[in-house]
Amino acid sequence: MNLRPYFLAAATGAALIVGSTVAVAEKDSDSARTAEKLGKALAGRTAGQPVSCIGNMRGSDMTIVDDYTILFKEGGTVYVQKPRGGCYGLGNGNYTLVTRLNGSSRLCNGQIGEIVDRVSGYGFGSCVFGDFVPYRKAS
Repeated sequence: MNLRPYFLAAATGAALIVGSTVAVAEKDSDSARTAEKLGKALAGRTAGQPVSCIGNMRGSDMTIVDDYTILFKEGGTVYVQKPRGGCYGLGNGNYTLVTRLNGSSRLCNGQIGEIVDRVSGYGFGSCVFGDFVPYRKAS
């Protein structure tokens, strides 16, 4: 009886289990980093009612937390933006988010942001803004 196919199947299964365990560990690590970043940025602040638009932000007032979370700071308020479906690749630091304001000085729900490579300047993808959730310090 040839046992080679059984050993190959067992080895492949073990490799898949180890690979998926590593992927889950990396995802958990990313989630912990995201939670830590958000915790620091929003410490002592309370969420308000979501708003559809905020004033135009300078790049220095924007913080990328991960592919699914962007922070905008305006005065003492931090706005949390969760783009619909996320902004794939934005969280790795190699890309930036560019928005085009066509006749408006505000960033709004439904507006499209372009993900651009920092080095080449080429567009990599895009994402659509959702509502902005304001976080303010308690009075």
